Amino acid sequence: MGFDLITRNAVEVITEEEVRARTGGRAYVGYEPVWPVHVGWLIWMFKARDLVESGFEMIFLEATWHAWINDKGDFPSLGEHAAKIRELAARISGGFKFRDGRELAADPRYWELVVKVAKSTSLARIRRAVPIMGRRQEEVELDFSKLLYPAMQVADMFYLDVDVALGGLDQRRAHMLARDVAERLGLKKPASIHTPIVTSLSGVGRMEGISREIDEVLALYKMSKSRPGSAIYVTDPPEEVSKKVWAAYCPPRETQFNPVFELAAYLLIPYGGPLEVGGRRYEDAKTLADGYRSGELQPQALKQAVADGLIGLLSKLGTSRSGNI
Repeated sequence: MGFDLITRNAVEVITEEEVRARTGGRAYVGYEPVWPVHVGWLIWMFKARDLVESGFEMIFLEATWHAWINDKGDFPSLGEHAAKIRELAARISGGFKFRDGRELAADPRYWELVVKVAKSTSLARIRRAVPIMGRRQEEVELDFSKLLYPAMQVADMFYLDVDVALGGLDQRRAHMLARDVAERLGLKKPASIHTPIVTSLSGVGRMEGISREIDEVLALYKMSKSRPGSAIYVTDPPEEVSKKVWAAYCPPRETQFNPVFELAAYLLIPYGGPLEVGGRRYEDAKTLADGYRSGELQPQALKQAVADGLIGLLSKLGTSRSGNI
């Protein structure tokens, strides 16, 4: 598939020319290691597999320090969670390489980069990037360490000498900040590939979607372990998966901020094959969207297909049998 494999199921590539020129280079994705992970993670994990198959060296950065700053747990528990995520990732591809954020933090050169990044941007720009950690800008006032998070994420990319940064669209602000800072510091400007985000099972408030920028809405209202009831986890047994899908927000004829549609369009079809629903076959996200918006495909039929598809996918990965890896 060539370059099509690199860009498939991506909602944004910055820039295609840069990514094309850097094929075979080093790609990276950073994540807070918190277990269990939800099924939205599988979208970027499969995308990472695409990059490996396209010749990239694929680095998975276990952002332990970032997770600690973001109140996701202590270092021993984060280390245990990281091991489980490594095992899940290995079931998707054996080509991933893993780095622990604690290794970076142990090197004074890393903190030198963090300070240089901070020196090269403004407090206002850092505040604007706060939604990358799934928080509103106003939430960081009582904990100054959270303002270090965006600068650390940018420093990660420079320290690892990244050619291409992979992440959900909610990470766009960090990736764009890295590009701007790279120009000021004379460093390599990372290209980026952004994957779709799965909305919380309860959807988003209509006014939130209007009053906030799209990447901020996605960051604040995506599936998240920190928001009970918002997510389907890879460890959920079949009956729980089905229960959650049937209870999920899924308005007829609407595809934006529709988590059931998103799971079908961005996970099941790209990485599981065409979706069979009610005797009809949907080959790609566009035909699915057209069918759903026209009313040809009804919410009940879509929910049944998505529940069955997720149960089958998790069974293949072997994550849902015993509730843990």
